[in-house]
Amino acid sequence: MTTPPPAGPGPPRLLDRVRQAIRARHYSFRTEKAYVGWIRRFIFFYDKQHPAELGTPEVIRFLEHLATAQRVAASTQNQAFSALLFLYGEVLDQKLTGLEKVVRAKRPLRLPVVLSREEVAAVLSRLEGTPHLMASLMYGGGLRLLECAQLRVKDVDLIRGELTVRDGKGRKDRVTVLPMSLADPLRSHLSRVRLQHESDRAAGLGCVQLPNALDRKYPSAGFEWAWQWVFPATRFYDDACSGARRRHHLHESLMQKAFHLSFPPPFVCNASPRIRLRPTHHPGAARAQRRQYDHDLHPRSQQGGPRRQESPRCCPLSWSSCVPSARQPYPTIPRSYAAQRDVCSPTSILALQ
Repeated sequence: MTTPPPAGPGPPRLLDRVRQAIRARHYSFRTEKAYVGWIRRFIFFYDKQHPAELGTPEVIRFLEHLATAQRVAASTQNQAFSALLFLYGEVLDQKLTGLEKVVRAKRPLRLPVVLSREEVAAVLSRLEGTPHLMASLMYGGGLRLLECAQLRVKDVDLIRGELTVRDGKGRKDRVTVLPMSLADPLRSHLSRVRLQHESDRAAGLGCVQLPNALDRKYPSAGFEWAWQWVFPATRFYDDACSGARRRHHLHESLMQKAFHLSFPPPFVCNASPRIRLRPTHHPGAARAQRRQYDHDLHPRSQQGGPRRQESPRCCPLSWSSCVPSARQPYPTIPRSYAAQRDVCSPTSILALQ
């Protein structure tokens, strides 16, 4: 009697197929996490029925449930809608028709919350250590939170006073300004990070994760100083794919908690969760603030005539009571990067050998 051959691996499960389709299109990890989460909620909403057995009416009912019963925000419903469209269009290869009947949450138009220079100074004065340096870089260089946390040593140019943002929003690279007043603190911070990296190398560690497949093309690049994180984590983690023990960059929640605790007590009751240190690019807000740079972060010599007096802000709470002393007038500064390069320190980060 012959035994039957062992059965081969079955077809991939639905969520594994979703992950494969997302990674084949090079979507971000956060998009993958959000899409898989919404598809899982959709499946549990219909008692674990397979989505192939469902159709347009079930999708409409789920989206209307989010808008009416759950009262989610319009962006949340749009995210769920995009996840289900991706599931049926790219994974199940089924076309959904009649989705124009779904009740969509209307996205409100909201004004961005922008802090004044005095308010930013009050927040930064209550931060210390690495959170203070990260917040100053975010405010002075216009960085998003993850863009600041994911900076690598090779992306910082102290000679030219520039920061290179790699794989930003929309998978786009860009170059932004590095505040001159942060050059020395950043150099001191990198010296401490360099000592930590050398200690890790002596212990047989010190390899960081590289983007895409660079670790296969350049096996030793992960140990190089230029690829190290500017803000490394204090603990190690075990990579699930390779099993290597590495340091990740500093988790964004540390900066979020420090920023939340930095608000002075009189402002906590009126603080909005949408407040951010990154300067807004909204044209209306820029005209209202009449500010293109902060003189504390980009000092220049006195040039030109006196600045036009800014109009007072209509705010239920003035931060003047939160600032311990009145701030001095700010000098005018040139608008070109050339003057900034002339006064930058000639020491490069990569010269810290």
